Amino acid sequence: MIEYEKLVGAMCATGDVHALADALELCKSCEGEGAVAVMSGADVETVHDPRSFDLAHSLARRVRGVASRMVEDGRVGEAALDVYYQCHLFDALYVFDSFCIYLEKNRDPRKQFYMPRRKQLLPVAEALQDLEDGKLTLLGISEPPGIGKTTLAEFFLSWEAGKHPELANLVGSHSNTFLDGMYGEMLRIMDVKGEYCWGDVFPGLRIITTRARERMIDVGGSKRNAKRFATLEFGSVGSQLAGRVRAQNLLYCDDLVDGIETAMSIDRLDKLWQSYYTDLRQRKIGDRCKELHIATRWSVNDVLGRLEREYEGDPTARFISFPALDENDESNFDYPYGLGYTTADLLKQREIMDDVSWKALFMNSPIEREGILFSPEELRRYFALPEVEPDAIFAVCDSKEQGSDFCVMPVIYQYGKDYYVADFICDDGKVEVLEERIARKLVDAKVTSCRIESNRGGVIFAQNVQEKVKAFGGVTNITTKWTQTNKETRIQSASGIVKSRFLFLDESAYKTKEYKTAMNQLCTYSMRGKNKHDDVPDAMSMCVDYIMNGTMNKVTIMKRPF
Repeated sequence: MIEYEKLVGAMCATGDVHALADALELCKSCEGEGAVAVMSGADVETVHDPRSFDLAHSLARRVRGVASRMVEDGRVGEAALDVYYQCHLFDALYVFDSFCIYLEKNRDPRKQFYMPRRKQLLPVAEALQDLEDGKLTLLGISEPPGIGKTTLAEFFLSWEAGKHPELANLVGSHSNTFLDGMYGEMLRIMDVKGEYCWGDVFPGLRIITTRARERMIDVGGSKRNAKRFATLEFGSVGSQLAGRVRAQNLLYCDDLVDGIETAMSIDRLDKLWQSYYTDLRQRKIGDRCKELHIATRWSVNDVLGRLEREYEGDPTARFISFPALDENDESNFDYPYGLGYTTADLLKQREIMDDVSWKALFMNSPIEREGILFSPEELRRYFALPEVEPDAIFAVCDSKEQGSDFCVMPVIYQYGKDYYVADFICDDGKVEVLEERIARKLVDAKVTSCRIESNRGGVIFAQNVQEKVKAFGGVTNITTKWTQTNKETRIQSASGIVKSRFLFLDESAYKTKEYKTAMNQLCTYSMRGKNKHDDVPDAMSMCVDYIMNGTMNKVTIMKRPF
């Protein structure tokens, strides 16, 4: 038995590009150890020994790493670059990331799609890999417009067509115009004489039949096997696809919502969901057909949102989203060569868009416009606290247990009948860290009284916070209250007083990221549909209960009357 690992390691250590090329050939030999040829229909298929296969490709990645460093160092650049790409070719049939890199190896770097965007798109490529490997049966990806999600899906579709040419893949979208463009792009990617290297990855395969009117592309080898359905088929929702198309390997849906008019109409969204089910989903046949949805989000009731609710808790379904801006208001999609969005581009875009559209299209946090309870325009705002002593300083804390919920505590300054929300803690971190943060905030803000919700672990949380307050030298009196009323009812009942009696900082005066996070949660709470986070609206409803049913009194010093 050849000791492949030692030999490849020794060749990599020489620093000689010719030795690297020989090392890659050894990897190919290793892959073939124990492989057998079996008949698959009319074709012969190679079945690899898993141990030899895994070792071979692991060693090839090692060779590729050395070649990459040689290219970066400027040593024998062209020769090392060739070894680098040949290593990717060795993986390309099995690894989508390598396929994308090799596919464009002959294109000018400034015209390449994948490599300039790879850092940001790699998590998407890895999720698509899991879909192909059978770890997932349904994958939903939501991203802002214009960042390359459809082009990456076209690369994936061409990979699927090469890997499973005998099976039908169906692409659905909102318009025939969009599908016409995708049809043309797929012809360009899979042209074995074109600028892409698809034919190198799938030697022996080519496009054997096209029907532009029906948008169908069939892929095969020199022997044409009779098939009823083409390898790639395209159809829009509502176009009566019954009997014409099937999805045997992949159903891929791209941006089924055609625009804001559909997004704002629940009737249209209901109709779209029905069309998706009857026109596209029912075209799936067989147990192996997987499903991919890529979209810019419009509404919680769009197809992707409904699927996310339908498959909640299903380990074979995954839904991932990528907002345009990160938590520091920096662009997540500032690509090289002036591609994508700079931070300045996105901040300007946010200024000119309404808040709901911005959150849905660019931040992937869709909400129902008609059901917003705390519209930003309805809230009272302030820039600075009054220059007099407040009547009281108090806080209310909606505690949390372990999990993804937020611990929320607004700090309130009372001036007569007005309540100024001076600060927020809005943190989904660990409970033990939150106890100390809450205690320090109460001391620093000179809060005299604080009520902590006592559901489940709230009592222990309150006790720990009280002990820490005393240790820090604070004087806050902490009380607890068991909250029994329905959360949604409580929030809606308190909304009128929140809008009329509470004042929030103007957006330009937000002092912390947490204040901004808290206001985003408050202003996106919807009475229609499911809310991802409702902790801030709930904390504000607890503030209303505190001022209406608490024991807050103002102490005034006066002359003795007798």
